[in-house]
Amino acid sequence: MPHAAPLPPTRKQLDYARAIARRLDAAIPHSRLADRRALSDWIDAHKAPRSAAGPGATSRQVAFAEKLARIKRRAIPDECFRDAGLMSRWIDANR
Repeated sequence: MPHAAPLPPTRKQLDYARAIARRLDAAIPHSRLADRRALSDWIDAHKAPRSAAGPGATSRQVAFAEKLARIKRRAIPDECFRDAGLMSRWIDANR
């Protein structure tokens, strides 16, 4: 069975890789720029590590949670502001 030619990277993938390269002041190997899977591997190896907590709470979550906190006279735990999932669970538990 003949091997299919590798797919070229998407525009979004190239833009993201270039942004990472600028941030790190690093070069993307030319061989990675011609293959979608190879570039994806390079991105995974060089992107900033995500925090274990996940993305922070959104501004809409914070506004709604603060409204609930005022009504219920409860404090919102600090860790909820750093994790959207925790904030969502706090909101659900305090509706």
